[in-house]
Amino acid sequence: MADHSPTPDRARGDTTSPATERTGTRASSPPGAPSGLDGIAEFDFGRLARRGYPEAVLCEGKTLEHLVAIARAVGERGTSPNGHEPLGTILFTRASEEQAAAVCRELAGAVHDPVARMVAWPGPVPESGGGTVLVLCAGTADIPVAREAWLTARHLGRPAELVVDVGVAGLHRILARVDQIAAASAIVVVAGMDGALASVVAGLASAPVIGVPTSVGYGAALDGLAPLLSMLNACSPGVAVVNIDNGYGAGHLAAQIAATG
Repeated sequence: MADHSPTPDRARGDTTSPATERTGTRASSPPGAPSGLDGIAEFDFGRLARRGYPEAVLCEGKTLEHLVAIARAVGERGTSPNGHEPLGTILFTRASEEQAAAVCRELAGAVHDPVARMVAWPGPVPESGGGTVLVLCAGTADIPVAREAWLTARHLGRPAELVVDVGVAGLHRILARVDQIAAASAIVVVAGMDGALASVVAGLASAPVIGVPTSVGYGAALDGLAPLLSMLNACSPGVAVVNIDNGYGAGHLAAQIAATG
């Protein structure tokens, strides 16, 4: 997947917004939509067979016409009886409401999670295996990024748990999760502001910790730069750091780490 760079106007959704399933027959494409992917994309249909994990689609920055063309190509290849290798679950990330609706119209049975801004096709979470991925979310405002990481790990076949609002301002909250931390095979820590939670968790865990700095915080947080630098300078060993707001990248890496339990 190409890039998950941060956006200043990132939506920070309500924790109670449920994932919604939009199903239906394939709709006609927008006027002027390309009939194929020439000049648009070269989708890596063989990535699942080669790497064990399928390609994902970053929706942000793509036009509706291009996104519909990609979704159509994925759907045609995924339902083809011509003996192609299976595609696995294709994730469409950073999808706006309009983009998600377009993808769901094109791919019957796709599931849209509006908080994570993610569409998965096929929608059902696959049977899980390997070790548990634990996603720890520092604050409620970090939930969209945390949920993106959690859903990514689940759709890549790992059992995953999401725990919210366990930031360092109330250390008793994370200390109450010590047993859960000890049982995890990989841990994703999502935090904005000072980003201190990653270092604290790494001091409690035997599993690798993947830090995800978010763009949550007041002025000097610099849209996520402050927690990014804090996590990169973590005193506790065993912390890897992905880009600001990159829940997908963190969930993918955690799924790979936890593959063998």
